[in-house]
Amino acid sequence: MSLLDWLIVAAYLVWIVYDGLKRSKATDEVEGYFLANRMLPWWAVGLSVMATQLSAITLVGTTGQGYEDGLRFIQFYFGLPIAMVILSLTLVPFFYRAKVYTAYEYLERRFDARTRSLASLLFLLSRGLSVGVIIAAPGLILSIVLGWNLPLTILAIGLPTALYTMVGGVQAVTWTDVKQMAVILAGVVATVVALLWGMPSDLSFGDALHLAGATGRLQAIDLKLDLHETYTFWSGLIGGLFLMVSYFGCDQSQVQRYLTARSIDEGRGSLLMSAFVKIPLQVLILLTGVLVFVFYLFQQPPMLFNQEYERRVRASGRAADYATLDAQFAQAYEGRRQAAAGYVAARSSNDAGRIAASREAFVRADREAHAVRARATSLVREVSGDEDYRDVNYVFPTFVVTRLQIGLVGLMIAAIFAAAMSSIAAELNSLSTATIIDVYRRHVRQEASDAHYLRVSKLATAAWGIVACVVAMYAANLGSLIEVVNKFGSFFYGSLLGVFILAIGTRWATARGAFWGLVAGMSAVAYVAMTTTIAFLWYNVIGAVAVAGVGAVISLFERQRSAPAGLETRPDSVR
Repeated sequence: MSLLDWLIVAAYLVWIVYDGLKRSKATDEVEGYFLANRMLPWWAVGLSVMATQLSAITLVGTTGQGYEDGLRFIQFYFGLPIAMVILSLTLVPFFYRAKVYTAYEYLERRFDARTRSLASLLFLLSRGLSVGVIIAAPGLILSIVLGWNLPLTILAIGLPTALYTMVGGVQAVTWTDVKQMAVILAGVVATVVALLWGMPSDLSFGDALHLAGATGRLQAIDLKLDLHETYTFWSGLIGGLFLMVSYFGCDQSQVQRYLTARSIDEGRGSLLMSAFVKIPLQVLILLTGVLVFVFYLFQQPPMLFNQEYERRVRASGRAADYATLDAQFAQAYEGRRQAAAGYVAARSSNDAGRIAASREAFVRADREAHAVRARATSLVREVSGDEDYRDVNYVFPTFVVTRLQIGLVGLMIAAIFAAAMSSIAAELNSLSTATIIDVYRRHVRQEASDAHYLRVSKLATAAWGIVACVVAMYAANLGSLIEVVNKFGSFFYGSLLGVFILAIGTRWATARGAFWGLVAGMSAVAYVAMTTTIAFLWYNVIGAVAVAGVGAVISLFERQRSAPAGLETRPDSVR
């Protein structure tokens, strides 16, 4: 990176940490620290909701996903608009009127402390794992740019973010999110412009899309109903709907966002912003990855984007095999480049036969290049012993640091930092809130001053920051990071949604039914995950249905058994 790029990154880091540290107004009380006294405007809350989602995983993992698979991943979000409408009409007013700090507080009012504690524990476990993955993404960027080892880069990302989150609470999280969204959008748009500018002069945007389309990368919708296929229209619409309702309705990192709004209507507006903006934004980011693929049709990419693993293979006893594959890849690349140019030239003619033949030749050449790359990946797995190795997370970072112009490199690195820090801060703040409200204040020290709870909250934020950094060190090579974080979430979210369905959707569910239903839901998801190849999006449906079903059966049995004695197990609802 050039001096200008370093100055841009340094200026961003100093600015955002300073801005976060000064956001300590009205944070000397618990409500001010955790909920900003419920006085934030809807647009700031909405941008914070989006920034929490739009992590560095989105920029690194989703662009890599677009490079490898194209637009198919967008189906993951098809349930989002419906989920936001449902939540705006149900849980937003419900939680806002309940005056809770966490979503799980209500479960004790409706059921018992045991159910609340289990639900909160599941949240802490899922978010603690996920925030580690969120830190891993920018850690990969720095490891490439600076040549540092991964643990050092992870600490460089996680610790400063934990610092300003500790000091400023949710106000610091929200207002820095607003600024970070501006940096992210500027970086993405600038990168797309640079990609288009860097294409061959005789290649139009339409030609680029046809090249991507010939390889299937513009196929955004798959209508087949296959529970083993991760991204289809039905998995996104049904599984994605359950995931989004549970994430935005039951996950404290999101519930806490709209609880800071000034009113119910402003809380609704913050969620509806995501309903209308999230999918177009994801399409833009996926399209960035697709354009990186087209760019590398005419500029030779490395056979492997993870240079650290390449160095390991070259230093091993299989170095000669790797060199042979590298020569084959260079040859395959040249054949693909010529075939791509031939297809573009044929499209300018009116000869349908020539167009079809050149298109087929290009697709065949692309498959050959992909096959060589696949063999190289297999070789890396053999040498390293890492059966899960994939370098999809390194595609976009490599492009940024080797192909973007001076100045744009720094802007894009700053954008990735912004995406990482916004999500990390939100997650650490929500983890601290649930730890203090649902665990410490409920089970350890029920009576204390606000000053005491604030001190413990800041210590909890620091502790979760350290946990997240440790998790991040193991997450970097688990495959596409955008998939990893959603797999973590899908393992828990459906079951959490199921217990809230029992709590809010029924008047007759009992505490015992809710608790054992939650246990049954997690057990069902674990069984399916370990014994089948069902795609992870369906875990959300399985967990919710299992919790609601088992909980309902136990509750009805318990009420029938107690009915002759005229017993009531729990109040029907919050009074």
